[in-house]
Amino acid sequence: MVKVDKKWELRLYVAGKTPKSVTALSNLKKYCEEHLKGQYRIEVIDLLEQPQLAEGDQILAIPTLVRKVPEPIRKIIGDLSNEEKVLVGLNIRPA
Repeated sequence: MVKVDKKWELRLYVAGKTPKSVTALSNLKKYCEEHLKGQYRIEVIDLLEQPQLAEGDQILAIPTLVRKVPEPIRKIIGDLSNEEKVLVGLNIRPA
């Protein structure tokens, strides 16, 4: 029997290297290392470079974090500075 680790696919939408975007990415990396070590992948999408990608995930504000896997898809808007809200929002920690 093969044990399959749960993988987390996270997509962070930003617009350039604004202070909010940089903070969001650094907060996200910190939480992932603390709670999902070795089980996550972060994809950063800069909408200044690829604006057409906003439509696919219906991005209305930035920065926005989208959890693609595990389903269901979840979104969190902002700089991700409230760790508790992010962990509950991503369903890493129960509400």
